[in-house]
Amino acid sequence: MYNIRLMRFVVLAAVVVLAGCSLPFGREYEYEEQLYLNVDGSASLVVNSSIPALVALRGLPIQTSMSAPFDPFELRRLYESLGCQVVRVGAPWYRHRRRFVQVRLTTSDVTRLNDCKPLAWSTYRFTRSESEIDLEQKVGASAATAVDTAWTGAELVAFRMHLPSKVLFHNVRLLRDNTPGDPERGNILTWEQRLSDRRASAPLDMHVRMDPQSILYRTLWLFAGSFIAAVMVLGVLILWTMRKGRQRLGQK
Repeated sequence: MYNIRLMRFVVLAAVVVLAGCSLPFGREYEYEEQLYLNVDGSASLVVNSSIPALVALRGLPIQTSMSAPFDPFELRRLYESLGCQVVRVGAPWYRHRRRFVQVRLTTSDVTRLNDCKPLAWSTYRFTRSESEIDLEQKVGASAATAVDTAWTGAELVAFRMHLPSKVLFHNVRLLRDNTPGDPERGNILTWEQRLSDRRASAPLDMHVRMDPQSILYRTLWLFAGSFIAAVMVLGVLILWTMRKGRQRLGQK
């Protein structure tokens, strides 16, 4: 009986884990840049990439062989030597017999991200007015470095923006059906390109306009307003109850 219960628990736990794991059912990207923008123009950027893609697209001097030693601290030092503000380099993971890594970067000005040489293929334009924030990123030439890797031709590259406020305009197009993509959860946009096109330096122009006030700021004000309204209603109810009590005592 104990073994049966244990097996049921293990199976249930596995189902819960798989249900919360998006990777098996999501899009796989050989190279991905995720930009996390703030309304003041500061930003952080996360690069998720296979080592061969980093070499092929950005020309980084890294050994691509799975048997080659890999040290996250060495990769961090390499990025820092190329003008990047590195927050963290994660432990590697493996997919399709290729080693993948994650590099987290930060900047106080999104338009200066290309001071980091591995990101220098992009130019950024950020403007802000009372009515909107305008952000444009143009991705130019790749390093086009030859790499001995068994790519199938189906590999994808993605550029994803996590925006701080409501999206007013965007020019996203997705490869899956060549139609405009809708923002995920209202303020996440993803542009896709085939790895072969990115290696061939096919241009990519990403443009988005958004509300100048952050969603977090609006949410906090909404929460504060709701809290104040609730306190006022509670206060009115207390006063009403006290008045009713006094009236009953007066009647007695």
